[in-house]
Amino acid sequence: MPNVTIYTDGACSGNPGKGGYCAILMANGKEKIISGGEKDTTNNKMELIATIEGLKALKQKCTVDIYTDSAYVCNAFILGWIPNWIKNNWKNSNKKEVANKQLWLELIALCGYHNVNWHKVKGHSDNINNNRCDEIARKEIEKIN
Repeated sequence: MPNVTIYTDGACSGNPGKGGYCAILMANGKEKIISGGEKDTTNNKMELIATIEGLKALKQKCTVDIYTDSAYVCNAFILGWIPNWIKNNWKNSNKKEVANKQLWLELIALCGYHNVNWHKVKGHSDNINNNRCDEIARKEIEKIN
């Protein structure tokens, strides 16, 4: 099974507001950048979309190391929020509907197909590839009218 590293980031100007996302895929010395944006979105939605789009770009089942500065995305898997959401009929610990349910369902399915390892990185720090993702995501925001 191929090994792939994916760095992801989402950004928003206003929250909600204009948003951008980026995923950088790396494997076998090659790199692919996927990015885009939306006019009216949230930072968390952009973080989810970056991760989803990165995984969707894979052409076969892979072992994937995902590096993200999003506690929202990473902790849902690492801290086991998702099984609790499902058990509680997609309600969070505050008994409110889990935001972005459809995106979560898509991401859960993708993670069920691939062998995904999650890595939380500190945002706006010394991680070069996380910083590159942030810069590209922010440039996507500038493209939105």
